[in-house]
Amino acid sequence: MRIAPFLFLTPYALLFAVFWAWPIAYSLYLSFLNTRVYPWRLEVGVNWGRLLQDPFFWTALKNTLFILLVQVPLMLALALLLALALNSALLRAKGFFRFAFFAPVVVGAVAYSAVFRLLFNTEFGAVNALLRTLGHPGYDWLYAPGPAMAVIIIALTWRWTGYNAIILLAGLQSIPKELYEAAALDGAGPWQRFWHVTLPGIRPVLLFALVLSIIGTLQLFTEPFLITGGGPGNATMTLGVYLYQQGFRSFNFGYASAIAYTVALLAALFSFLQMRLWRER
Repeated sequence: MRIAPFLFLTPYALLFAVFWAWPIAYSLYLSFLNTRVYPWRLEVGVNWGRLLQDPFFWTALKNTLFILLVQVPLMLALALLLALALNSALLRAKGFFRFAFFAPVVVGAVAYSAVFRLLFNTEFGAVNALLRTLGHPGYDWLYAPGPAMAVIIIALTWRWTGYNAIILLAGLQSIPKELYEAAALDGAGPWQRFWHVTLPGIRPVLLFALVLSIIGTLQLFTEPFLITGGGPGNATMTLGVYLYQQGFRSFNFGYASAIAYTVALLAALFSFLQMRLWRER
């Protein structure tokens, strides 16, 4: 009966091969094809060479890295503060607040993107209406480069802060209370307990949330595409949006595949460096 486990695994293995392994391998093959001619022909450097010279690719990469460097630390810092609050013994109705802060992840991306477009509409949006009551003329949120990027960062932070807070909360609850009691007996204050007990205790969970956030940001597509359309003037165009434009508007599948593998390589590189640095520290 040694073959029995493999028979049970066969359906999943077939699905994995057809819908995961084969598309990944074929996408790599496509990245070496010139798909702007018919029939497609093998030209190993045509797509990868274009990456180095394409100003739109570098614009998309710059925008993606800007979101990564600004939004991810801001979100994780807020998530950590929120997790500490949710873990406090002084908080009542903890279940309600945990659900309330986790709920944005459950909301459909299309629905909440439409809501953000309405909130930040220049003429009748609620945000500008509030600013006008305070004597400020408001901003052209969706059609000016700086404000448009701010809307993307705000939207991402709103949606994912609660999700990461729940992950960090699980890490906080895994820290033995005896460590806090021992630290208090040694005269450690609240800040010292946080720095020497809490942070080391949740470091693996924090690293997990950080790596997931980095990978998700490098793949970012939904919010820029649905809220700003990648504009104005490509100011919010990310690698995911540019990949979509090349693959499903220009039908340049070879170049889109090269972009996709670049995103995957960047995600692997950032994740490896982050894990290596945290392990050394």
